[in-house]
Amino acid sequence: MIQLLALAGGLFTPSPAFGDWQVWTTTETRHVLRGDLPERAPAVRLAAARNEWESFQILLRSDAPVGAVRVEAGDLRGPGGVVLATRDARLFRQHQLRLDTGTYRNETFKPDWYPDPLIPFEHPVPGRKLEGARIRAVPFDLPAGETHGFWVDLHVPANAKPGQYQGTYRVIAAGGRSVPVPVSLTVWDFDLPRVATLVTEFGSPAERMRGWYRQRAADKKETEPADWEAVAAQCAQLLTEHRFNATPPPSTLRPVRQPDGSFQIPDQEVEVLREFMDRYQVNALAIPRVTTAIKDPELERDTLRAWLAAFDRLARELDRPQTVFFTYLKDEPNTLEDYRFVQKWGRAIREAKSVVQVMVVEQPWTEPGNTGANSAWGDLYGAVDIWCPLFSLHRPERGAERPALGETLWTYTALCQGLPTPWWHIDAPLLNYRVPAWMAWRDGMKGLLYWGGMSYWRQVDDPWAEAPYFIGKGVIQQGQKGRRYNGEGSLVYPARAVGYDGIVATVRLKALRDAIEDYEYLAILERAGRRATAEAIVRPLTASWFQWEKDPAAYERARAQLAAAIVGLKPSGR
Repeated sequence: MIQLLALAGGLFTPSPAFGDWQVWTTTETRHVLRGDLPERAPAVRLAAARNEWESFQILLRSDAPVGAVRVEAGDLRGPGGVVLATRDARLFRQHQLRLDTGTYRNETFKPDWYPDPLIPFEHPVPGRKLEGARIRAVPFDLPAGETHGFWVDLHVPANAKPGQYQGTYRVIAAGGRSVPVPVSLTVWDFDLPRVATLVTEFGSPAERMRGWYRQRAADKKETEPADWEAVAAQCAQLLTEHRFNATPPPSTLRPVRQPDGSFQIPDQEVEVLREFMDRYQVNALAIPRVTTAIKDPELERDTLRAWLAAFDRLARELDRPQTVFFTYLKDEPNTLEDYRFVQKWGRAIREAKSVVQVMVVEQPWTEPGNTGANSAWGDLYGAVDIWCPLFSLHRPERGAERPALGETLWTYTALCQGLPTPWWHIDAPLLNYRVPAWMAWRDGMKGLLYWGGMSYWRQVDDPWAEAPYFIGKGVIQQGQKGRRYNGEGSLVYPARAVGYDGIVATVRLKALRDAIEDYEYLAILERAGRRATAEAIVRPLTASWFQWEKDPAAYERARAQLAAAIVGLKPSGR
């Protein structure tokens, strides 16, 4: 008797012969949509440094339904019988979301089901089990005529021997049908540093998620997580594994006023911060907004300096010279009042000569076209340590002037404004998330910023059922008020749907992790005095922020060239 298996939308009868079931793979940084047809790529070939993550996708499509599909990882065996065990692999199923309306001015958009959140096979905390999930990674019932995929993350341990490793993964379905997926991994003879070189400031997903759950609880849709401390820890760990800065507990960066008028962060909080930075590999600390402690920097000059001195003491006690301390002074100053604020506060902070740097989301030029900035307002020179221009408003020739004066450049993206830069949206090419790190390194940028804490889901009731989006100003098609930006502000999803309280990553977050690791290759060569070598590889791919190579395979070839140059370094290649 043929068994009937449940499937969303009804029942289907599996073919005893499984129909024309096709399995293929890709290692390229690209989406594979539900409507995409099979390719001929049965084997996986990867290469990575030690302490690096590499990914690949396993895709499936069949003429007839296939029930109870799952993927089994296999050990990879290398030089001298050394084994990279399955514990170094993490498996996910790609969850697809239907998009019928494209992001504003995305002229290449096509309606389809786009993969975005990743459903984990296992709980991210070792030893714990998924509970109460309404969406499960496996077993998965593959419908007929649809392409679906699995995502595999492989981590190369810091003690892995260089050389070639080989093994087999398997795609298994009901009835014992099994398709082998050969996997080959080359481990290059160098390490990525434990703490990332590229500074990232993407906010706190846990903090924004707290507000989201509070609103849902108030609307009686669902309860808040019972253990927010555990949620914060899981969020921090996920960010760390993707080489992003996690946000420490606020109390660890809150100076307390002393009887003598000085400020000090309590010793116990310093220890908590030190442990947090070590555990989560933090390379930058965003201190509280200075306006929370001082109302007027000119009238309270001594108080301002005493408050900043607390962070100078903290920096000495932590003894991590590479850590960036900064205050996010102003976001996109687009009015005369904004400019006067930055000029007044930024110059007062800089005059204190503190370890705290002034970061402003603005570009260092005031000619017409600078997001409304007017040359009659004056400039922000002398008030800013870290300039953070929008992708499309960066001018390399002007930006290059600031590092020569001891200042720093970061960059950021927010909403697509129609200019052909690599904007970040679900329906944008996945490569858009990887390319900006190459561009940033090319132009001497040291940091990458993004808004929203990665977890902006406010516009939808269930981000697992409807793709999250942001509505900007203006009017788009079909009479809808505001411009739609698919996935804007959201790079993670709430994990309760898949069996735990916390967050899950997206394919877009994986691409950003790869970008941060790519930046590391470039930084290694630059620190070794080989910037020219790296530039010769990078510039043909990224002529500017408006022109870049669209073929994902080209970046894999370039990455291999960078690795060869690193391995060739003397004396140790590290």
